[in-house]
Amino acid sequence: MGILNISPDSFHDGGKFIEQKKMLQHAERMLEQGADFIDLGAVSSRPGARSISMQTEWKRLGPALDALTGTFPGVPISVDTCRSEVARRAIDRGAAMINDISAGTADRDMFEVIGRSRIPILIMHMQGTPDTMQMNPRYRDVVREVYTFLGNKTVQLAAEGITDVLVDPGFGFGKSVEHNYELLKGLSLFRTIGKPVAVGVSRKSMINKVINTRPAGALNGTTALHAWALQNGARLLRVHDVREAAQAILLWKAMSDPAGAHLPR
Repeated sequence: MGILNISPDSFHDGGKFIEQKKMLQHAERMLEQGADFIDLGAVSSRPGARSISMQTEWKRLGPALDALTGTFPGVPISVDTCRSEVARRAIDRGAAMINDISAGTADRDMFEVIGRSRIPILIMHMQGTPDTMQMNPRYRDVVREVYTFLGNKTVQLAAEGITDVLVDPGFGFGKSVEHNYELLKGLSLFRTIGKPVAVGVSRKSMINKVINTRPAGALNGTTALHAWALQNGARLLRVHDVREAAQAILLWKAMSDPAGAHLPR
């Protein structure tokens, strides 16, 4: 899943792809590098980010979505939003999936919109909201609590007839560095929910705080964590750097099935 941020204040690439030409060039580059689909977001969810209005979000997102679906017909576009009205409009404009970092907690109508459309939804765990989530997050057992939350959400969705669901533990969303690595270590548990597990660790502070770097220098650390995430059960990587993530996936597949590895001659 290639990340395409069109907000001015995202933690790594804020403002780089607001201009439509640059946005489309970046999307094309990610697809050429191996992205299966693009995740389009118009609202920053970095720690401390302030909320924006629904009108502002859609003013950014609507034209960008039209440009993507028109330029790359047949390419699935996921939309990263917590608002049911934005999701409804995006689905009407051709969005193939909704990525809700609040798992329906921010807008009670989100699941109803998904249920009517019958498209997949990616649900994530977050303690608090982006502007408060890193203010001393606490858990008794972070793996068990996040697992229970996501499991309960899939049950709720199933009761509403929604079964095409992916789950994301929410690395960096209301978690300390220690919490994040406990989740990564215990990631295999999430497979028992019975839904594909998505992981988003790309260039995040859980890397930077350990190896003393900044997001711009966190590619190597990101790739290392991607390898461990795949080994522990991840089936979808949400990434800024598609080529390196695609290579990590190919190498993990080769290790998982050496006989079927397509090695260079």
